[in-house]
Amino acid sequence: MSLPAPEGPRLALVVDQFFDGDRLYRTPQTLRVIEGRVESVTAGDRAAALAPQGWTIARGGFLMPGMVDAHVHLFLEGACTDATQRAAHLKRPVQQLAEGARLHAREARVWGVTLLRDAGDRHGINHQVRSEAAPAASGMARVRSVGRGIRRAHGYGAFMAADAGEGVALPTLVEQLARSSDEIKLVLTGVVDFEAGDAADAPQFTHTEAALVVQAAHRCGRKVMAHCSGPRGLDVALAAGVDSVEHGYFVDRSMLSRMRDHDIAWTPTFCPVHFQWAHPEVVRWPAATIDSMRRALDAQAEHLRVAYEFGVRLLLGTDAGCMGVQHGRSVQQEMGHYLEAGLPLEAVLRAATGTPRRHFGASHSRLEPGAPFEAALFAALPVGEARGPERPTRVWTAP
Repeated sequence: MSLPAPEGPRLALVVDQFFDGDRLYRTPQTLRVIEGRVESVTAGDRAAALAPQGWTIARGGFLMPGMVDAHVHLFLEGACTDATQRAAHLKRPVQQLAEGARLHAREARVWGVTLLRDAGDRHGINHQVRSEAAPAASGMARVRSVGRGIRRAHGYGAFMAADAGEGVALPTLVEQLARSSDEIKLVLTGVVDFEAGDAADAPQFTHTEAALVVQAAHRCGRKVMAHCSGPRGLDVALAAGVDSVEHGYFVDRSMLSRMRDHDIAWTPTFCPVHFQWAHPEVVRWPAATIDSMRRALDAQAEHLRVAYEFGVRLLLGTDAGCMGVQHGRSVQQEMGHYLEAGLPLEAVLRAATGTPRRHFGASHSRLEPGAPFEAALFAALPVGEARGPERPTRVWTAP
């Protein structure tokens, strides 16, 4: 498909189907874009009337806002599935890790992902790439960066977090991180024990300490995303009033009800667990653990349906950079998991576009008049059928 350069001052884009970030239109629509902003969206094919007026005309099958991956680690290499090589990767010079992060941000954009929320790295590479990706001509997905997360010394999360002190040291650390971070990442629990149905260790922070982090972050105008799974960690997160729960394995209906009532978002991250379940030859888990993973995935899917029915704010995030979870393409795989869980197509598309933008406080969460034209054009709807991920034919990044 041959399309005009996005820099044209007046572009009329005629598509067979269109998702604006909230609603799916299954009939032809014409979007008029002037100097990188949406001027209008009208039903039908308006090309015949616009071409004589000097509009550049382009056509496509399915248009949607650029997708959002709400949970990634740019400096990690998801394509690498060898444990020894992954450990060696973390010991590479920071310059090499940064170059890998840039490549991952470029790859994400190739797949139609135009915004990433990096969920932490101890080097601050995510901040660096955020700055470099800001210009529309960078060729990278834009980055929302938490910088370094917060963990307890010697607890889980050394690769992505700073060590926290006690008492008043917690708010001080939050204030320091908030000067450069778009959000604050709180690492509450460690790895998941799938057979036990809980995190392997007790929460790293008490209810009081977690509340101090949230209160300090909110004073600084920052949201808090909490890495947690299991009943104990989730209880701490919800009581503290975090803004989003990341992963959240072994959540239950009562917790989801609390999340709805307090407008706490959820990023379920199916992809890393699904990869390990689907490829036991790579991870070499015992059969009992693989069976437990399958049950955990099924429970996660069931609770995702409940969360949707309850009205919990859902953010689609992949944990890209984890073993087997590749940057960019995994977003469509995660969307497939949402569909398999039984969510309606519009709800899945919303979780990957409009909802995270609203959660992040964007001025526009939809492709509507006045909004920056940040979009991905596909030959056809890229999810909802039994096929693998598909790259868009064109991606536009907002100026």
